[in-house]
Amino acid sequence: MTDVHAQPADEAERQRALDALHIVGSLPEPAYEDIVKVAAAVCGTPMALVTLIDRDRQWFKARTGVEGHQTERNVAVCDHAIRQPEHLMEIGDLQQDARFADNPVLKEMGARFYAGMPLVTDDGAAVGSVCVVDLNPRELNETQREALKALARLTMALMEARSREREQAVAEILNQGLEIEAGSAPEAAGRYSVVILELQDLDALSARLGERALERQLQQLDQQLEQCLQPARGDSINRVTGSGEFIAVLGVEQDADTLAALQKVAQDLRHTLGASLLMGSAGTDSGEPTSAVFLRADKALSAAKDSVAAS
Repeated sequence: MTDVHAQPADEAERQRALDALHIVGSLPEPAYEDIVKVAAAVCGTPMALVTLIDRDRQWFKARTGVEGHQTERNVAVCDHAIRQPEHLMEIGDLQQDARFADNPVLKEMGARFYAGMPLVTDDGAAVGSVCVVDLNPRELNETQREALKALARLTMALMEARSREREQAVAEILNQGLEIEAGSAPEAAGRYSVVILELQDLDALSARLGERALERQLQQLDQQLEQCLQPARGDSINRVTGSGEFIAVLGVEQDADTLAALQKVAQDLRHTLGASLLMGSAGTDSGEPTSAVFLRADKALSAAKDSVAAS
């Protein structure tokens, strides 16, 4: 089991780096599926995963030979791997390691061997790993170790490229929103709020509803959120393409009624769909740069995720 006192030195900063990628719970993507297939083939193992270590869970961005989307964090071998970001963690026999000998998930899998290379951001935060698992005790050869390290670097490059694409899409949404706000209410220019709403665990929803039904739900959600706004004062909302993330620009610094209406949509969604829509917001009355306001809203969204995990 995980010793909470032995978590990464700055866990809050590490978690913030993972949140900034906006990838936990995202839909399956072929590139990551290819990575686990290559990892399993090169290392000769029946199981391989791309894992991300979230607040209280280990979530699988891609997997082969493994059922399910996630495990609790306190039974995740990868949670130990990320504590040494620069090193590949290799355990020849999990049953001979005191940390994992009684691990119920590993016993259920029949796992005996593990090797994982941490996924490390440019800023040095270890957010997960590319790992392989075998049913028999063994060790990798040097070629296999280097291949696993290379696959981890490739995976991180894919994640950060994906993050940059999202940042560009967000910037376009914000710029468009401010133009609408300034055109509709020029007297209130410089007074606005940014609201981020993020539907959690799209992968699980897609598996439960199907891709087409999920897309219909997202379109319906977009319409419901838009109905909460006041276009006359320059409010606007747009969805980040291919995600469950919605970004609204409100033509005032704060509007409690609008925020309450958005929260009501989130509450209704939890009851009707069993899905969590989390929200973070920030405002300015001084023409603060949009990027700074958005960053504060994104931090508020992270705080909402902390709150859910702690409850």
